[in-house]
Amino acid sequence: MKVNIGLTDAMQKQVAVLLNQLLADEFVLYVKTLNFHWNVVGSDFFALHLFFQKQYEALLDIVDEVAERVRVFNIQSFGSCAEFLEHATIPESIGKRVSALDMLAQLCGDHETVIQSLRKSVAKTAKLGDDGTSNFLTDLMEKHEKMAWMLRSFNVK
Repeated sequence: MKVNIGLTDAMQKQVAVLLNQLLADEFVLYVKTLNFHWNVVGSDFFALHLFFQKQYEALLDIVDEVAERVRVFNIQSFGSCAEFLEHATIPESIGKRVSALDMLAQLCGDHETVIQSLRKSVAKTAKLGDDGTSNFLTDLMEKHEKMAWMLRSFNVK
């Protein structure tokens, strides 16, 4: 069925492109956080292991929400690792031993990258008249701001 929600097909496609880009970044950030959860070592192991778990669980919920928001427009959401990696702006952490402090710093920087992207996307969706997606993205931005704050707070030594 055709989607009839007050946005043209072209507008819906533009929003879906933004959302799929976000989905790619969210998924890579989720996997990176999961990687750090598995591989953290050091005197703060237990606290960071639990902390990263809380964050990757929140990110998995976000991944699902973003993919479903794409589907609102009856457009296919990305669903493969190849698509996520092709479109993500968040770098992976591949095969390197990373200190706990570097893990916290990398994840904080990645959340800040997502926040900056979200700010631009909110402006674009508002310009398109898509208040629903603008509100959705603003809510996600607040979640990422809180996660970045927690990462920064944990990293204070």
